Amino acid sequence: MGRRRAPELYRAPFPLYALQVDPSTGLLIAAGGGGAAKTGIKNGVHFLQLEQINGRLSASLLHSHDTETRATMNLALAGNILAAGQDAHCQLLRFQTHQQKGKTKAEKAGSKEQGPRQRKGAAPVEKKSGVETHQEGIELSVENLQAVQTDFSPDPFQKVVCFNHDNTLLATGGTDGFVRIWKVPSLEKVLEFRAHEGEIEDLALGPDGKLVTVGWDLKASVWQKDQLVTQLHWQENGPTFSNTPYRYQACRFGQVPDQPTRLRLFTVQIPHKRLRQPPPCYLTAWDGSTFLPLRTKSCGHEVISCLSVSESGTFLGLGTVTGSVAIYIAFSLQRLYYVREAHGIVVTDVAFLPEKGRGPELLGFHETALFSVAVDSRCQLHLLPSRRSVPVWLLLLLCVGLIITTIVLLQSVFPGFL
Repeated sequence: MGRRRAPELYRAPFPLYALQVDPSTGLLIAAGGGGAAKTGIKNGVHFLQLEQINGRLSASLLHSHDTETRATMNLALAGNILAAGQDAHCQLLRFQTHQQKGKTKAEKAGSKEQGPRQRKGAAPVEKKSGVETHQEGIELSVENLQAVQTDFSPDPFQKVVCFNHDNTLLATGGTDGFVRIWKVPSLEKVLEFRAHEGEIEDLALGPDGKLVTVGWDLKASVWQKDQLVTQLHWQENGPTFSNTPYRYQACRFGQVPDQPTRLRLFTVQIPHKRLRQPPPCYLTAWDGSTFLPLRTKSCGHEVISCLSVSESGTFLGLGTVTGSVAIYIAFSLQRLYYVREAHGIVVTDVAFLPEKGRGPELLGFHETALFSVAVDSRCQLHLLPSRRSVPVWLLLLLCVGLIITTIVLLQSVFPGFL
């Protein structure tokens, strides 16, 4: 039997590093690039239109936004505003979709002469926003808003960005170990503090203003503004390895299904050093208010590279440095889906199809859909079929029917049976 394969949804002309899905429009936003090196590899943000065609989910390029010499390494989405991590900076982008208007012959000829490439710079992007539109009837325009430097280490690099619950603030973290909080969309700095000795690997903002950060110093910390609330200790109720130091690779908040006012925190722990015989990586679920560990489970020996939580908090998506992709149920941390080496190279980001907006329409008869991107320039689709369950009352009814049928048959074969 052949290896399980995931369908390829889209292939970009550059390595892909970041992924977001807009719930209202159903746009899949993939970003990356070759950086400033003169290799001929482009840098850009691609906006893909998701559609159901003949019962299958497909993606078509709607718009390509040129980011010149800056590769986008991380993304956060708030409505129609994107926060893009590009080298040591955070660039805000605003995108809008609208119905394509009829063009004059001169405009059509001008578009044809320009071809599929955008001119560089913010102003031409606004004026020629429809040049890269590939879907008839819909236009998408992208506007460069504010940009600000967010990391100031000797080799500065923004590693993570996220918005708060009402999209009025965003938090950034990078190689200098500092968390910086910025107003949206002005990018005026409102808070700055050192969270870790060394790089910040990931951060997550909760609705109550609490911030969780994880770093290369093996620590995971909970902050209220710049005040340390507590440190996370995942091994309190889990396995202990005296000779194997672990660090936190990722952290994400997620809703508790059917309890929208409650939150869980999910973290991934990986070995701090590469070993000849790699120990397992671990998933941990935490209480979102007390930050006590609820459950820890092994998620295999492949080193985890990224984590995503579905909109309802029901599923967790994982990518690995060896290209594998998995879906877990959040409550029990049980694995439901797995494709080994789906990409064959490090998975850089994963994102679930939202469960609101256009999500149900695009999902069809599947329970959830996870998108993954990697350095191999491919975006893949991972579908989890609906887990059909039989109600208890129906099982009881079938059992009673079976007993009655058996008695009737015995009575007909053996008249004196009863």
